[in-house]
Amino acid sequence: MPAHKTNGSPGRGVRVPAARRRAALAVAGIIRPSMRVALTTHVNADGDGCGCTVALWHLLVDMGVRAAITNPTPFPKRYSFLLDGAERADKSAEAVKHLERADAIIVLDVSDLGRLGHLGRVVEKTPAPVACIDHHASVGTLPDGPWLVDPSACAAGELVYDLAQSADWNLSLPAAKALYVAMMTDTGGFRFGNTTPRAMQVAAHLLAHGLDPEEVSRQVYYSESEGRVRLIGDVIETLVVERECGLAWVTVPDGALDKFDLRPDDLEGIVDYPRSVEGVKAALMFRSLANGRIKVSFRSVGDIDVGKLAEEFGGGGHKNAAGASFDGKLADVQKLTLTAMRNLLTARESATS
Repeated sequence: MPAHKTNGSPGRGVRVPAARRRAALAVAGIIRPSMRVALTTHVNADGDGCGCTVALWHLLVDMGVRAAITNPTPFPKRYSFLLDGAERADKSAEAVKHLERADAIIVLDVSDLGRLGHLGRVVEKTPAPVACIDHHASVGTLPDGPWLVDPSACAAGELVYDLAQSADWNLSLPAAKALYVAMMTDTGGFRFGNTTPRAMQVAAHLLAHGLDPEEVSRQVYYSESEGRVRLIGDVIETLVVERECGLAWVTVPDGALDKFDLRPDDLEGIVDYPRSVEGVKAALMFRSLANGRIKVSFRSVGDIDVGKLAEEFGGGGHKNAAGASFDGKLADVQKLTLTAMRNLLTARESATS
């Protein structure tokens, strides 16, 4: 099919709500041309984390800011196309050095120091102002600074769009493409419940900058490595479904990532397979971390709030997508979380019957 075309100017864009505009201008207020700004996001960055950092890098560099992406883990291969023509943006291999000499730090798609991995201690001790752009419902543990945080946003990418609109920054095609990826991936291809009318309006304005939605979709969803496809197969082999309560879960086999020469970010989206089973209302994915802890990913559909459940275990996230990590043996963690999920589903069923 031919590339997406636009007719003339992309227009003025989508109006930014007053509260977001004030918060966005506070973030923009710490930025000056020629200053050094470090951008960072959570470990094992997803499409939103990657998209919003790359977009903000373009926005800042276009204004003469010396920006650098300084993530705690390597930039995921599946989103590396966002760095085409901007390979110099990613300084994650030298993240500590860039964070320590930054005049300002902007943390995106996360507000907790613990999710920054080994960079959390660096950010905690910095004398530079630390801004936060996030859409998760969390009180956060970052140092004081301007916050552009709104859980009603579909993605951190939507908030970076609002920052650009509020500050009247030029939105280039590469920045628009990165923001589109951020919003597309965090809404499941504009399928999840966080796909609001405003999100679609913002996406439409991003498309009007001339990006090709079919090509973006191909790069994100249809350019899998053979290893990742085989990994998905190994994980799906562990599928357990409890139809009586609408629960399903999978477990990442020990050594599976090494077996296929993959990284933790290659697990992104696999938990959606058990959630896709007919009749399933909630799904979990279990995997062992290198530090000996067990990571549990929670997913749900409709009004089942797994975000609150994850918070009870020291984690967090959204109503339909959350996570937490645990000390202990895999079997014990599975028993604990599966029991809690069954209780949640039973309580939800009782309340609606």
